[in-house]
Amino acid sequence: MQPLVDFDYLESFTAGDTQVVTEVLALFQGQAEIWRGKLADPGDDRRDLAHTIKGAARGIGANRLGDAADRVEHGDASRVGELRALLDETVAEIEGYLTRIGGG
Repeated sequence: MQPLVDFDYLESFTAGDTQVVTEVLALFQGQAEIWRGKLADPGDDRRDLAHTIKGAARGIGANRLGDAADRVEHGDASRVGELRALLDETVAEIEGYLTRIGGG
């Protein structure tokens, strides 16, 4: 199965600087904790929240998560649970990657 995060993209974007990669992913993880709570009951903030997740996900190469957030942002509220699950899976993959590179 294809990875949820294109770490090669992120590494090339940061010129292979593992310290920068680690910092960027740590920021994403911290934000993901906040998003996870908000996704439990996003209410009227659903579109803004999904838009934020989409941008952050695409910025680190998590395009499947970005695509899921895009679907929620553009009206498919029934997919919020799918977005939350994919966010959890993405964070788990990030944690594994950070462990492998010694940054987690």
